[in-house]
Amino acid sequence: MTLIIAHQYGERLASSIVERLPEGVTFTALGATADTAWQVPMEAEVLLINQESAVVGLHKDMSQPPGWPFHLRWVHLRSTGLDKYPDWLFTAPRVTVTRGGYSVPISEFVLAAMLAFAKDIPRVWARSRTDWHQHRLAGLEGRTLGIVGFGAIGKAIARRALAFDMTVIGMRRSPGPSGVAGVDIVPLDDLLRRSDHVVVCTPLTDETRGMIDARAFAAMKAGAHLLNVGRGPVIDSEALRLALDCSLGGATLDVTDPEPPPDGHWLYHHPKVRVSPHISGSSPETKGRITAFFLENLERYRRGEELLGLVDRTLRY
Repeated sequence: MTLIIAHQYGERLASSIVERLPEGVTFTALGATADTAWQVPMEAEVLLINQESAVVGLHKDMSQPPGWPFHLRWVHLRSTGLDKYPDWLFTAPRVTVTRGGYSVPISEFVLAAMLAFAKDIPRVWARSRTDWHQHRLAGLEGRTLGIVGFGAIGKAIARRALAFDMTVIGMRRSPGPSGVAGVDIVPLDDLLRRSDHVVVCTPLTDETRGMIDARAFAAMKAGAHLLNVGRGPVIDSEALRLALDCSLGGATLDVTDPEPPPDGHWLYHHPKVRVSPHISGSSPETKGRITAFFLENLERYRRGEELLGLVDRTLRY
């Protein structure tokens, strides 16, 4: 029996996937437009959502398409974050995200950012003889890294930080062992108090929105470095500004609130802030890794096995 997968992808992405599909699977293009992307044929069991949400008219307040969820049995998202999707999307029988698909490049980005902070890069680069002077540099060895949101990305960061002889602690919603040897799960206040670097990689939920607020900043070490590779609204922006003007050592932000900040926004100009345009998950291997994740799940689906990256409807991650 033929399995019909409907997708909202553009031609280039679709062609890279269709080349690797097994026999007995039909890949039906809906078109990467808001007018056609939600015209899902009733015979389709699987729907692949376009990650560029605006292209297909998808946003948090989008109205439910007539007939949703059609006869779909599985909806797959190439992204990991869920905060931009409307509630009705999760009424499909199964929704999966590419959990862990971006963990390698994001973890490398975090280590690069911590090293840049410790080694004062790029200010140490000499461009003339007048730049030939000593700099007071720090290191990562013996420092403590606190990871807020100890999921797949947090674990990937932890493994790399441990290789630099850092002490690593994590915080997450669920109790129990961390799953990474040498890493303890601790309460948020304890993590903030002990950490020299704090990296935020938790999803955005009602519980985590504004989690890093004035109280959290007050608990942090003077001179600490804050990194955010999760979602911008997890950090209270005004509290961040006040902390930077006081004792916070610096902030490296791959995500912001708002995103992107408008021209002239203080984040672009604050001397202790480095902002990147939500690109920490980028690498030459990312596209292939994400496609491989879907193909593995496709085989699981056809065999009737549990899918990877299933979204908890209640917790919404």
